[in-house]
Amino acid sequence: MSVIVFVESKNGKVSKASFEAVSYGSKIGEVTAVTYGEVDASSLGEFGAKKVLIHKGLNSPNDQQATKLVVAAVTETGANVVIFSQDQIGKAIAPRVSAALNAGHASGAIEVPKTDGDFIVKTNVFSGKAFAYVKLNSEKKVISLLPNSFSPEKSEGTAEISEVSYDLGTAGITVKSFKSEGEGIPLPEAELVVSAGRGLKGPENWGMVEDLAKTLGATTACSRPVADIGWRPHHEHVGQTGVAIRPNLYIAAGISGAIQHLAGVNGSKTIVVINTDSEAPFFKAADYGVVGDAFEVLPKLNEALKKFKAAQ
Repeated sequence: MSVIVFVESKNGKVSKASFEAVSYGSKIGEVTAVTYGEVDASSLGEFGAKKVLIHKGLNSPNDQQATKLVVAAVTETGANVVIFSQDQIGKAIAPRVSAALNAGHASGAIEVPKTDGDFIVKTNVFSGKAFAYVKLNSEKKVISLLPNSFSPEKSEGTAEISEVSYDLGTAGITVKSFKSEGEGIPLPEAELVVSAGRGLKGPENWGMVEDLAKTLGATTACSRPVADIGWRPHHEHVGQTGVAIRPNLYIAAGISGAIQHLAGVNGSKTIVVINTDSEAPFFKAADYGVVGDAFEVLPKLNEALKKFKAAQ
């Protein structure tokens, strides 16, 4: 089975989510990775890609151009399956590609499809509260892989890299500019996340969160109220209306754990909650809970981690 995987990059480096998607695709069939701009794609072969198509004339594609890029690659290769990471870009492009190819679309995939007979994809639904098994009957199939749900497997493979120059035309809608989200690991790709809420009382106290994140090598996040009142940038907001994440470790300080917040983080493998309120809803979802003041717990936890790392 021929598979196309859309590969994203930042500052010329392939994203972790794209390595996951390529490795996932290699379990289904022969993978051709499709990407754009000046990107170092040499490592894609190590994760299962047999070929890489790069459109170097396209640096910052909008949704329409990216859709045309993927559709052109499918037309050239005759691929049966197209895979995206279900991140912000994938969510925008995958439905467009599905419509253009008249293809069935399974979003939020968390396991390799069953292909012995029917083509069935296990997906995450209702904000992680349930699973669905989606049967794709169409000739072409589109799958959006939930970030951090599939561990990429590295090998010693290599990929044949080719440049393409598809005519992608011009787009009707163009986003003029974006605010930088910094140089750290994007939240959807982060394996370690330190988050905080209104319990920190003000933006001037966020230093302890950032210090702990630096010690752990983690990404920082926040609850929606914190982003809404301007204490932290909106791209750090995790929850049902923000970024949905699935890190290996999620530390939440001063967050009550309303259902809207839990919907975006309940896929985390380990949840640690720090709150002065022993009745906070978040404790019901926590693997570990600390009833205490974040202003005392976070600095002590940070110092303990520093001593532990220094002793290694």
